[in-house]
Amino acid sequence: MNYEAQVKNWISKDRQRMEALNIAAAQELPGWCLAAGFVRNMVWDRLHGFASATTLNDIDLIFFDPNDTSTSRDREVEHKLRGISGLPWSVKNQARMHQRNLDSPYTSTEDAMSFWVEVETAVGAALNEYEEVVILAPLGIEALFDCTITLNPKRPKLGAFEERMNNKRWLEIWPKLVAIT
Repeated sequence: MNYEAQVKNWISKDRQRMEALNIAAAQELPGWCLAAGFVRNMVWDRLHGFASATTLNDIDLIFFDPNDTSTSRDREVEHKLRGISGLPWSVKNQARMHQRNLDSPYTSTEDAMSFWVEVETAVGAALNEYEEVVILAPLGIEALFDCTITLNPKRPKLGAFEERMNNKRWLEIWPKLVAIT
């Protein structure tokens, strides 16, 4: 099975996700994508046979702009997006996130994603210049279809991984998932 094609197909048929992608694209942010639960939750919902999608508590719009790493820019974009739609936007410039994570500076959105705590979370979607869905998955997309939640080898802190799993209730919401540490 071509997992990437399947994810693109599912997203393109999801009215809310396509609306979010079009709104995000209109912001013209460098290296942008909608990531984390935006893709991950949709795949897990499908694999669990849910009749409707689980509610997204936020829509993570990430981008990479080393020329303006201020948090105020993120807040401005977030405020603008919330004025356009009622979606729960969360905006973060990945060019500064290495500081919070105590890593060397990231070189791109995908490089930043490659340091996220879980492999399955490091998947995003964007639109190209032809308004086609493109997938960003620096750690691959296959794990999403394995019904796993996998600790990223770059983030060997098991405590943070377990805390995220518990706080987000992944194993309760999607009971077929298996945690891999």
